Amino acid sequence: MITIIQYKTVNVDGLDVFYREAGDPSKPAFVLLHGFPSSSSMFRNLMPLLARDFHVLAPDLIGFGNSAAPSRESFEYTFENLTKNVAGFLAALKVDQYFLYVFDYGAPIGFRLAMRQPERVLGIVSQNGNIYQEGLGPKWAERAKYWANPTPEPRAQYESAFAPETIKGQYLTGEKPGTVGPDGFP
Repeated sequence: MITIIQYKTVNVDGLDVFYREAGDPSKPAFVLLHGFPSSSSMFRNLMPLLARDFHVLAPDLIGFGNSAAPSRESFEYTFENLTKNVAGFLAALKVDQYFLYVFDYGAPIGFRLAMRQPERVLGIVSQNGNIYQEGLGPKWAERAKYWANPTPEPRAQYESAFAPETIKGQYLTGEKPGTVGPDGFP
């Protein structure tokens, strides 16, 4: 049986949230929260497998993929605000209970949702999902200084993290040539 993945957008508090949807809406919901620097595209192969048993929803977080990317002046990019947006996404789609799959950036968002309304969460699958400050490790100590004082000078040091070649390298480094599809990275 071929699984159809639908591509939709819903407005949450004035911001368009793009999402992928598959499976029967009468089945339990499974919400997939992506990591950095990806989008719901990272779940394109997983969704058909889960759609056999679940109603699968994979939003692009604000600032990622095909969702709105407001300026930093009009939207404060914090895990707290991203959590509020995902909660609004779930409310807009009338999803009252769900399983969560969290990865990387999706973890602090999903775990915040679970802490606020644990009765809604039927289960959590975590892949590389850190929830402790200690789990960030030494490389994040310098970045934490920037977070506390986000001036232009240190910001320039981190611009390379968002360069296309850096992002592409996260997908390809360590993989055999020809084993990663070219549409799997920006």
